[in-house]
Amino acid sequence: MTTFTPLSATLGGILIGIAATLLWAVAGRTAGVSNIAGGIVPVRVGDELWRFLFLGGLAVGAWLGFAFGPALLSEIPATLPEVALPPAGLVIAGLLVGLGTRVGRGCTSGHGICGLARFSVRSFAAVGIFMATAIVTVFLMRHVVA
Repeated sequence: MTTFTPLSATLGGILIGIAATLLWAVAGRTAGVSNIAGGIVPVRVGDELWRFLFLGGLAVGAWLGFAFGPALLSEIPATLPEVALPPAGLVIAGLLVGLGTRVGRGCTSGHGICGLARFSVRSFAAVGIFMATAIVTVFLMRHVVA
């Protein structure tokens, strides 16, 4: 992906903000996906329904975006991007992301959306590290490796 899609990016940001605000207002919880998913196992009776609903909503939202997004906004591609990684590579990448969220005490959504909104110093540091790592990775992949 090399093009900026301002309309869909803005709409997505607004929807994420609404979801994070509603989760905070209704359940008193922050919308950090790694902590929401990580709280499912071990099961804490009475604390799992909202977690399943939130995670299910992510999957339903992704499906709705894929099914109807291209018809609503021309900047949304009608096909899924190709992934050049074999299944084992995807599993390893997923495990590394999970490890990173544990080491970083939260994921990009938790720190970047909810942590920054709460003026968390730890989240400001984490987001700075996320962004610096992303910039270096893109530079290396586009100008050194490729």
